[in-house]
Amino acid sequence: MSEQIEKSLLDIDFAAVTARKFTPSPAAWEDQVLYFLLVDRFSDGNERGGYLDDWGNPVLSGTTPLGSEEDSNRIAYDDWLRAGGTWQGGTIKGLKSKLGYLKRLGITALWVSPVFRQVAFEPSYHGYGVQNFLDVDPHFGTREELRDFVQAAHAHGIYVILDIIAHHTGDVFTYDPDRYPVHDANTGGTYNDPRWDGRPYAVREFKDRSGQPLIIADSPDRSRLETAWPDGAVWPREFQERGKFRRHGHITNWDYSPEYLEGDMFAFKTLNLWAEQEGQSRQISSALACLVLTYCFWMAYADIDGFRIDAAKHMGVQALRSFCDSMREFAESIGKERFLLLGEVTGGREKAWEVVAQTGLDAAMGIEDVPGTLERMVCGQGNPEDYFSVFQNWILDDTTQHRWYRNKVVTLVDDHDPVRKGGRKLRFCGDPQRKDQVFNVIATQLSTMGIPCIYYGTEQEFDSGGRPSGSDLILRESVFGGELGGKCTRGRHFFEETRPLYGALSRLVKLRKSLLPPLRGGQQMLHQISGDGANFGIPHMMGGKMLSVVSWSRIFVDQEVLVAFSTELEHPLTAHSTVASRFRTEGDRLKLLFWHAPRAATPPPTDLVVEKKGAVLAVHLTLPPAGFVIYQAPAGRQSLGSRQAVVDQLRQI
Repeated sequence: MSEQIEKSLLDIDFAAVTARKFTPSPAAWEDQVLYFLLVDRFSDGNERGGYLDDWGNPVLSGTTPLGSEEDSNRIAYDDWLRAGGTWQGGTIKGLKSKLGYLKRLGITALWVSPVFRQVAFEPSYHGYGVQNFLDVDPHFGTREELRDFVQAAHAHGIYVILDIIAHHTGDVFTYDPDRYPVHDANTGGTYNDPRWDGRPYAVREFKDRSGQPLIIADSPDRSRLETAWPDGAVWPREFQERGKFRRHGHITNWDYSPEYLEGDMFAFKTLNLWAEQEGQSRQISSALACLVLTYCFWMAYADIDGFRIDAAKHMGVQALRSFCDSMREFAESIGKERFLLLGEVTGGREKAWEVVAQTGLDAAMGIEDVPGTLERMVCGQGNPEDYFSVFQNWILDDTTQHRWYRNKVVTLVDDHDPVRKGGRKLRFCGDPQRKDQVFNVIATQLSTMGIPCIYYGTEQEFDSGGRPSGSDLILRESVFGGELGGKCTRGRHFFEETRPLYGALSRLVKLRKSLLPPLRGGQQMLHQISGDGANFGIPHMMGGKMLSVVSWSRIFVDQEVLVAFSTELEHPLTAHSTVASRFRTEGDRLKLLFWHAPRAATPPPTDLVVEKKGAVLAVHLTLPPAGFVIYQAPAGRQSLGSRQAVVDQLRQI
């Protein structure tokens, strides 16, 4: 039997929810490997075959069979896509049943889509249309099931980052607009469109569970609002005041300030988070104070390890800073010293760094520069310097402050909401020519700076049905089957642990975690390459393409790891690559630790010998088609005193 859900924030017993021992934060979030999933699209717990349970046994008790590349259950693309706009059936219990699958992949932190109760009259399976901030939507499960899932994840050594909404609610009320008449071609009538123009609109009513505007807002008779429980109006009851909302209508220009701060995102209703002026001091708004209490409750109730804050840029700097400060203070009070606060900051990196610096966010995600430059580099369609400059940003920083963004960026390729792709949304593997490069793009995330994150289904080569679209639906397939199953199927699941990509990623993550501190926390150096051993330079586009070896070193004090991949898909590539010369001497040998190529290929050399090539030290690399390699250099042989000099040098980089 589910526990009683509080109707008011005043009903929360914080003494009870904090009377426990909490899971401490990790020492460094860049050590973790994140995995982002939509609960409704991940697992319903009814899958049979292809994966193992927590004890390593094949799961044969479900009814949904394993799919395959040649599955006869593939359906027509248009029929498949039409089925994707509603609930598919994934649950928190189902997610809990796949913790073994995720742990064996090497995942150490889960970013879980919002689980809060949604407006009942819309299929907001994604979780961003909140109607009750203190309850879990019954489609997903219950509060107790969320708490049990987090506890089980912690037992597997996996942290949980919950996606939260601190900017808006779902479509919980209607406007009474008095301007901007629009002709309705379907009915022949005219209606007023409540679009943003800087002036507020009148609010008519809160909506009941069927979406009808029948509950008078701010009515002296509160009993009508009470009868709306649990599926009508908005809860907890502190949010049932017009003053909690901006009421400025919907956004039409997403890049114009203050429109993108004040306006509604589509039908969602923006909360009034702006600071209120009182004399010479600024106070947080009452709506923001309510949100702070709400998310302190969830942090303690479920032992959450971090929040991904949706639409962080739209909250405004002052509100976001106040929210982050409050979250961090509460987290520290319960022993979570490094509670993670990720902010969705769409757009370019300059805006992202500005928001992170001004608000106290730990890291930004949604930055267009990261996935775009990463994809293009790996596919030979962009210059490596474009990607590597994200982490040492000499363009945006003052030249005297070479800040490294190693733990300020979440690197992500596939995504549920890639604004940057406009009308041609598609997963990485949606382009058949890219399937041989999917390992390299994830492996590059795992071996360069930043906090790496894998989007669910990428490890199973999900392909968005194989056709680009302007709809986000093609990026949100169900791993467990359902009506919008992976790879344009229906009624087939794709939790396949024997898939070569899954196995290769698992091996690389294990290596990253257990053997190679440089891959997690080291500085990085993009290397010059040469075809003839005489003329060296950073690889770059020539004639609209870059057919090249791309190599870099990760350096941790005196440890060097050399990483490289090839953009050539058909033939082996050979090139000379520079090494970190301050640590190497002529004759040093680098040992092959890891390699992967998508097709049967001759293994790369097991040893590389450092040679003097003019003014530089270099090694001679040979990579299979679309190959990826990691070599380990011998540790430095400096004395303790000279090691300190090396550390001092690194701090000046």
